[in-house]
Amino acid sequence: MSLDVRQTEERPAPTSAKELARTFAAAEKPRGALLLGLEHEKLLFTAAGQPVPYEGASGIGAVLEGFGRFGFADFREGPGAPPIAMTRGLETITLEPGGQVELSGSPFATAREAHAESVRHASELSQVVAPLGLATAALGYRPFGAPDGMPWMPKTRYRTMRETLGRRGRLAHHMMLMTATGQVSLDFRDEADCARKVTAAVRVAPLLVALYANSPLAHGEPTGYQSWRSRVWAEVDPSRCGYPPCMLDGSFSYEAYVEWTLDAPMLFLRRDGRYVDPQCTFRQLLAKGWEGKPALESDWVDHLSTMFPEVRLKRVIEIRSADAVNLAQTGALAALMRGILYDDAALDEATRLLPPLQPRAHLELHAAAQVQGLGARLGAGALSDYAADLVAIASRGLGRLDPLDAPLLEPLAQVAAGRRSPAEGVLEAFARDPRPERFLAQFPL
Repeated sequence: MSLDVRQTEERPAPTSAKELARTFAAAEKPRGALLLGLEHEKLLFTAAGQPVPYEGASGIGAVLEGFGRFGFADFREGPGAPPIAMTRGLETITLEPGGQVELSGSPFATAREAHAESVRHASELSQVVAPLGLATAALGYRPFGAPDGMPWMPKTRYRTMRETLGRRGRLAHHMMLMTATGQVSLDFRDEADCARKVTAAVRVAPLLVALYANSPLAHGEPTGYQSWRSRVWAEVDPSRCGYPPCMLDGSFSYEAYVEWTLDAPMLFLRRDGRYVDPQCTFRQLLAKGWEGKPALESDWVDHLSTMFPEVRLKRVIEIRSADAVNLAQTGALAALMRGILYDDAALDEATRLLPPLQPRAHLELHAAAQVQGLGARLGAGALSDYAADLVAIASRGLGRLDPLDAPLLEPLAQVAAGRRSPAEGVLEAFARDPRPERFLAQFPL
């Protein structure tokens, strides 16, 4: 979740979709290197496998403060408020609502640089949590406990979203408190390049769900899903999650994406240092304003950050279909997306990899990947076959683009060759010993 800094864009927001779409045009990178960023959320547990509260000598607040030894400075929402993030240069350590720890790192030219930063952060995190008697686990959903027993982090945005998003879907609080993911952010040259990349990323999204399915447990028992995390998102808010129609029917453009976002109910509005519930869509805010004043440009930026499709567009393209996994497989995600989206030939190959699917068939494949992982069927083949081809496409792309990134793909190639999603190993470990402290120790970062 983004770091809420003081609002600086207090100019009135544009009132048409075409004008709002200039947000994306302004982010284009027509020249120079295309960069990428990598994010990896970590679940923290007590020694007994319980969630970690914010307060206390061994709480999440103490974890944040522990990063001070590595040169991080704390970020607070106001004087006397508790730390809710830590910053060091371009690096920001933030908290998800349930205490998941995430590094929003620097943009890099290579996947290996992004992976190295992720590994360094994990090492620093381990050094911080070990003296506190805490542990991390590389899983996409908390296997034990339930949302009603989870602590909420003391971030004002989350207090408001707890109510507004909680009204939108049955599993909204599950998403906020219990899930963890890995994400890659990528640049685009212009609108046509953005459309090509978004289209390719959407078409292979079910493959990413299957390759990275790593959350088969919830409430201390198997769910019947390889990626329960991905399934949870289906009942968060249909107006802001899943796939915008323009990403499935070939009509994607900046303006089409804007039109989709305009009809999503707003989750909050920031005014005078407060978070309020406007109970309107962004389109309605543009038309009517708020308390006699027009919508602001910063309202638009905030609203974009509360849209959660499988492929999200802000000032970068965000790939959001992967469960949290170990560091090596997370690094492979960065290499995979660089290989298929930053090389023209690989981009064409990835776009054509799966047979053309109508929107409904695509959604059905996505749902099948959630349940069966790499064992899901597509025609006469399994997703594991297509997944192996996808990794090979990325490898060829990196061979032309930057061969030094290609070795990062090996952990993912092994997953595809084994024809088993990571969730299979999670289920086997749980069957051997379901005791939380023993089970969680088998899934280190």
